[in-house]
Amino acid sequence: MTELVSFSIQREVQLRFLSPADIPEVKKLCAEWFPIEYPDVWYQEIASNPKFYSLAATYHSNIIGLIVCEIKQKSKLNKEDADILAPSFASTSQVAYILSLGVVIDFRNHGIGSLLLDSLLSYLTTKERCNCKAAYLHVLSTNQTAIRFYERRNFGAHSYLPYYYSIQGKPRDGYSYVLYINGGKPPWSLFDYMSHCGSLLTKLQPCALPRQIMRTVRRCFCRILSAGGAETANSYVS
Repeated sequence: MTELVSFSIQREVQLRFLSPADIPEVKKLCAEWFPIEYPDVWYQEIASNPKFYSLAATYHSNIIGLIVCEIKQKSKLNKEDADILAPSFASTSQVAYILSLGVVIDFRNHGIGSLLLDSLLSYLTTKERCNCKAAYLHVLSTNQTAIRFYERRNFGAHSYLPYYYSIQGKPRDGYSYVLYINGGKPPWSLFDYMSHCGSLLTKLQPCALPRQIMRTVRRCFCRILSAGGAETANSYVS
């Protein structure tokens, strides 16, 4: 029965971009969905600035769901997210930061959140957006509903963010979650470097082994030290 209801609702749902006229309604919904209070300028930006992908799901002309995403260059990432992409990607490579994703309580568990997320990912994986290499978000560590939602859609935990949020004056921990798209890749881990070194060693000629080993080990350790300089990596999802 639930599947039939969900299908019936989805048939009548329409997707459209936000406009400034939606701001009062969006403010009310965000106050219900999220523990974070957004400033007025934030609502004005997401409803009018083209750098934001702000998509609303409507049912009988009422907004029942919303996803907001900002697409920005790798060089513009905040410190805590600086290592989302591998160092080999140019500073002009893009990433998509999902600021918020929410659905009205009466319409949850009917696929509305998935519909909004899938629409965003379809947009990000078009030929025109091939330079966008990852979609990522921040989530409260206690928001298990959102964490399970993203994990079911192949997002992976990237970093633990202690005291990242301030909720009603109290510090709260968070996580960053990432989905790599259009050929994007994360930085190498220590295991990746060790595996790479091992594969190189198996290809070395015996007579050149000592010299090649020293060069390979030195090069790998330099890369490890360089990668270690980056900090490890707010979106509250309903």
